[in-house]
Amino acid sequence: MDKATAAGLLVAMGIIYGDIGTSPLYVMQSIIDKEAIDERTVLGGLSCIFWTLTLQTTLKYVILILRADNRGEGGILALFALVRRHAKWLTIPAIIGASTLLADGVITPPISVASAVEGLLKIYPDLQTVPIVIAIITGLFMFQIFGTGVVGRAFGPVMLIWFSMLAIFGIIWIAQDWAILRALSPIYGYELLTNPHGGDGGFWILGAVFLCTTGAEALYSDLGHCGRGNIRVSWVFVKICLILQYFGQGAWLLTQNGQLLNGRKPIFELMPEWFLIWGIAIATAAAVIASQALISGSFTLVSEAIRLNFWPKVRLHYPSDQKGQLYVPSMNIFLWLGCIGVVLWFKESANMEAAYGLAITLTMLMTTALMAYYLHIKKFDMWWVVGFIIVYVAIEGAFLVANLRKFVHGGYVSLFIAAAIIALMVIWYRANIIKMRLTEYVKMADYIEPLQELSQDMSIPKYATHLVFMSNAARMGDIESKIIYSIFQKRPKRADIYWFVHVDTMDDPYTMEYKVNVIESDDIIKVNFRLGFKVEQKINLYFRKVVEDMVKKGEVDITSRYESLNKQNVIGDFRFVVLERFLSFENQLSLFEGIIMKAYFFIKDFTPSEDKWFGLDTSAVKVEKVPLIIRPVENVHLKRID
Repeated sequence: MDKATAAGLLVAMGIIYGDIGTSPLYVMQSIIDKEAIDERTVLGGLSCIFWTLTLQTTLKYVILILRADNRGEGGILALFALVRRHAKWLTIPAIIGASTLLADGVITPPISVASAVEGLLKIYPDLQTVPIVIAIITGLFMFQIFGTGVVGRAFGPVMLIWFSMLAIFGIIWIAQDWAILRALSPIYGYELLTNPHGGDGGFWILGAVFLCTTGAEALYSDLGHCGRGNIRVSWVFVKICLILQYFGQGAWLLTQNGQLLNGRKPIFELMPEWFLIWGIAIATAAAVIASQALISGSFTLVSEAIRLNFWPKVRLHYPSDQKGQLYVPSMNIFLWLGCIGVVLWFKESANMEAAYGLAITLTMLMTTALMAYYLHIKKFDMWWVVGFIIVYVAIEGAFLVANLRKFVHGGYVSLFIAAAIIALMVIWYRANIIKMRLTEYVKMADYIEPLQELSQDMSIPKYATHLVFMSNAARMGDIESKIIYSIFQKRPKRADIYWFVHVDTMDDPYTMEYKVNVIESDDIIKVNFRLGFKVEQKINLYFRKVVEDMVKKGEVDITSRYESLNKQNVIGDFRFVVLERFLSFENQLSLFEGIIMKAYFFIKDFTPSEDKWFGLDTSAVKVEKVPLIIRPVENVHLKRID
């Protein structure tokens, strides 16, 4: 985990630095904005960038937060899984942080790709860049279905070329004016932020400065892909390259003192004419890689949210056996539509800058809250915890206030998307709590004899040799009353062996364990799976493995009980039953519960059925609808008349 390797460093370069690595495409342009270039803004902006990358990215994320790994996994939901047992209120920052991270991600591919493609305007001033940006983004999303294993191996070398290019051109321009390095002093940043300039408060420039660190959250999210050691070592190289590039841009800007940018991008102004087309190509490749990393991160975040009951159980695909290779069709479509919408709405990267960064500040604040609680439960000295909270709430609070100014200029787009995602997560989470609270459980021991009698009742047609029910009951001795109702009343289901299977989602990401309770030999068996929140739900496969192990140990006989088939040692048939709930009309709901549950079942209509989620063989599955009665209607007075 803490050991860095040459291969690991190259992989880290390609996976986690796309967003933060492409920020030189637009940060300095955003800081200067439409104002005339002046030395005070350039030096102050560079100072703010350097200290933001140092305090926010390096100190908070690379040094501190990477310590909070959940068996090698990182990200806001992995951090939440580490602390959620200690306080229920931590669900709030987890939901807000995950939602804003997904929402701001809709702007990352458009702003990165558009900033790179717009470099062509220096060669072809009349070029229409919007169709090119849409084509690149569409191609990127179409490619997701095939997985990114092959292309992923090329990401590292491409990003190495990109960062090397940034450093080289940065050094070339710094060498023309070494005095630019005086901007390393925090005094220049302080003066810019505290003194009004051009009728505008210098403080508000933090909204543009923040763009240099928007990818910091990805460093933590991709901890499981790259390892702490590889991230920390590679960041040293990446940060040096970024600082050299920013200061190189600053040196060029000082040569343009008093002028307006007029759409010019400092990054491309550093390049000689003969290299420009190559620089644009490399920048575009880096932007595509940044977008790819964002998309993959969103897929991972959604898969974690599903297992933590924050997200509907949508379809997940695994294009290859490579760890981390995941494709979520519904999320792919959502992100693609969002990105195309952003491109068509804002058209230019300069307009997107005004909308970018507002939501991600909320993500960082939520991560700070969860991290502070993690430090608390790990028995860190309280003064260190309080100091951490004060410093980073102050820094990120300042960024948030500065970014709030972006709301009317497009920030409302990412906040609107974030609000919709928060609503979805809250509905799903609250509905699951309501369902669990109102699920009635009974003791399995009370039904052993009736199940044995039903199994031997020849007057009832046999339903299956092995009947397997998916159960919500975590305790080995409990079972839902709805399952008992299904077996005995809905349609009597006679079987030779009754299996009850329960799946527990664990806070540990990669747990794969199971426990078997043979309640009655060759009659009633309960299996509890303990699966990590990153483990794919292949219950059909796992259950088969459990049965094979039990057969080897002589704990169960799975040969058919039909005489003719038994003589030939034919394995008996297995049939799964999954109970799907629907909202009963026999309900007296409070206003809040009514809204939550109606929204929950409305959303559920658009998601795959439970059997598909559990990875069950659809040819051997019976899905039964059972009513969910939240609160029965009381005091019904009917009068009989003649």
